[in-house]
Amino acid sequence: MGVKERREKQREELRQEILDAARTLFIREGYENVSMRKVAEKIEYSPTTIYLYFKSKAELLNCLCEETFAKLGARLEALAKDSPDPVEGLRKGLRVYIEFGLKNPSHYTVTFINHPLHHEGLGEEFAYEGSMGHKAFSYLSAAVGECVRQKKFRRVDVEATSQATWAAVHGLTSLLIVHPDFPWVARNKLIDSLLDTLIEGLKA
Repeated sequence: MGVKERREKQREELRQEILDAARTLFIREGYENVSMRKVAEKIEYSPTTIYLYFKSKAELLNCLCEETFAKLGARLEALAKDSPDPVEGLRKGLRVYIEFGLKNPSHYTVTFINHPLHHEGLGEEFAYEGSMGHKAFSYLSAAVGECVRQKKFRRVDVEATSQATWAAVHGLTSLLIVHPDFPWVARNKLIDSLLDTLIEGLKA
């Protein structure tokens, strides 16, 4: 490895270290209570160094969300290419979504649960359209649309149905993360019950 490649590797490692530290602090202390200085202190660097990588706390949060959506989107994309039956593909995709959140609770919490609705510094550059989050949701919407097109589902409003379906799986995922001590039934049974309810209610 040459000098240039080694420096680039070190730069990427530090960038990831900053993101990991920010994620931990956002979960532990809440986004509003974390400063760039706190992030710098956690990894024992100066705030100036942090600003070389991220211009604001808002950009840090946005990068964390994009990172999570990219990982989730990659799994959904691979699944979409390997599912000839649209209904089965949708079911598998919804399960992948839930299992992704449960296997990556810190990522999911920052992205979906503790993410502030409005915070400083987010302009058009952080718009939802064209983001990794938009891309990840598009796989769900496309799957629902294909089920309708092939007449596997009743003729429904695809966008509204996709959003309602996402809201349902997000709700279960969030509850399992936030309230692990609730006397839930066996996890697979619970997930299957939700997916059966969603999909059977849409079938033609």
